[in-house]
Amino acid sequence: MDKYQEAIAASGVTGDDEVVKAEVRKITDGAGEYASKDVYEFLLNSIDLTTLATDDSVKSVVAFTEKVNNFDSDYPQYKNVAAICVYSNFAEVVRNTLDVPGVDVAVVAGCFPSAQTFIEVKVADVAMAVLGGADEVDIVFPVGMYKDGDYEGLCDEIVEMKHAARGAKLKVILESGLLKTAEDIRRASILSLYSEADFLKTSTGKIYPGASLEAAWVMCQCIKEYYQATGRKVGFKCSGGIRTTDEALKYYAIVKEVLGDEWLCHDLFRIGASSLANAVLSSLEGTEVKYF
Repeated sequence: MDKYQEAIAASGVTGDDEVVKAEVRKITDGAGEYASKDVYEFLLNSIDLTTLATDDSVKSVVAFTEKVNNFDSDYPQYKNVAAICVYSNFAEVVRNTLDVPGVDVAVVAGCFPSAQTFIEVKVADVAMAVLGGADEVDIVFPVGMYKDGDYEGLCDEIVEMKHAARGAKLKVILESGLLKTAEDIRRASILSLYSEADFLKTSTGKIYPGASLEAAWVMCQCIKEYYQATGRKVGFKCSGGIRTTDEALKYYAIVKEVLGDEWLCHDLFRIGASSLANAVLSSLEGTEVKYF
């Protein structure tokens, strides 16, 4: 076995789909107990507020960013979102428009959402986004290379993009809805972790099914095991179709129960979403709010 296969073989995280489903049910059946104003505020502050539309433009991204700027004065009682997430070419637009503290500039890069292009293009995309002001870069796990068994090639690509990101956080999107099985999600998580990922992220939300609670559980178990082995904390981001406060609470419950309270912070837990921000704000206000 090579070092990649050895890392996968050494993992004790289960890849049994039925076991995973049962463990998820145990946690999420009681997720409602976490429903509280404090948790809702935390969830709002964990959102990577996202716009990834084909017709995004400089004007639309500026307007999107201004909503975040205005939130501090319109709702001073709440913390703002964690980040604004846009296509890589808009990093500089967000950076130049954003004028509130504590909100990061996040981008999708590396030929999102397919990851299908030359590695030189992926690396350049990441590097240019960071040069434009990105604090965080979300890239897509090379699923095609994974299916070919080219573990060395895919890990080398992730490492190259990690280095191109310099000091920016690198989030690796597993596209769990395409990987489908707990075993494949387990393997992809381990390969990404040992390729210096700063976050594991569930989905692009573009082509394949988005986040699932089962994928989240497996990914968090892998993050926990990796931390116990290395002492390095890697974050978790769920994204793709999370639209309601109740759904977000279930992911919160999984992170809390698997990884613990240490991971319930701005730097280690994120939710990629757009409409969710309004849903959580509505839960806080006790009435429907359409702000973002």
